[in-house]
Amino acid sequence: MRRTLALVLILLFAPPLAAQETAEKKPALDEPPLSSARLTELTTSFEKSLSEASRLIERNPKGLDGYSQRGDALFFLGRMKESVADYDKMIELDDSIRTSHWRRGIALFYAGRYPDAAAQFESYHSFDQIDRENGIWRYLSQHQAEGQQTARQGLLKYQKDDREPFPAVYKLFAGTMTPEQILKQIEQAKLSDTEREQRLFYAHLYIGLNQAVEEEDASARQHLVAATRNTWGPKAGYGPNYMWHVGRLHEAQLRKKLKAE
Repeated sequence: MRRTLALVLILLFAPPLAAQETAEKKPALDEPPLSSARLTELTTSFEKSLSEASRLIERNPKGLDGYSQRGDALFFLGRMKESVADYDKMIELDDSIRTSHWRRGIALFYAGRYPDAAAQFESYHSFDQIDRENGIWRYLSQHQAEGQQTARQGLLKYQKDDREPFPAVYKLFAGTMTPEQILKQIEQAKLSDTEREQRLFYAHLYIGLNQAVEEEDASARQHLVAATRNTWGPKAGYGPNYMWHVGRLHEAQLRKKLKAE
């Protein structure tokens, strides 16, 4: 009888299973979302790409490919200022790519040059007036440069449809939708496993980045961990894969910051 009563009390007052699972999945402050072996593998790959790109530049110093490859490798290694320099060199060699060089804008953001990053994304808007992801990066840059109010007032306007989940995610930055609403919308949608994973990647990435500029570091990191552990991002095409590394690098910054506090 006592054992039965004890069991009832445990079941009654124990947290729901979903809450237990969430707590178990919550990473420690110093626990990276990727294994040390995976991080070593990535670093080795980028250092190899860096060396190959430098040799390519030596052979053809006026070609764009070498600077493009080296700029990417430097970015993925977290060497942002050097990455910006290579992306700038690309524009110096071919000014026609200035407007569309979104990678330069992201590198400028992580180099701490927020007004320059905002200007790059504003320029890109004249090149592509559908891509709300660009509008998000302009918002993030303006937020860092001038604060939330100015960034929200300056949100770029879009009239045409965009790929999911960006119409909903963009509303997060406008202040008309919450992270919970975005994630619930994805959860309830009738999607293939791949499509759901794709939408969850972008949702967690940009919810995390938004919370990061709002200095909600612990919550931001949880979402960036989810984006980094997402199975679609690292296997996707060039653009999404680049953004996966953005999430990976920003999560590492936040983890270091939180551990030091």
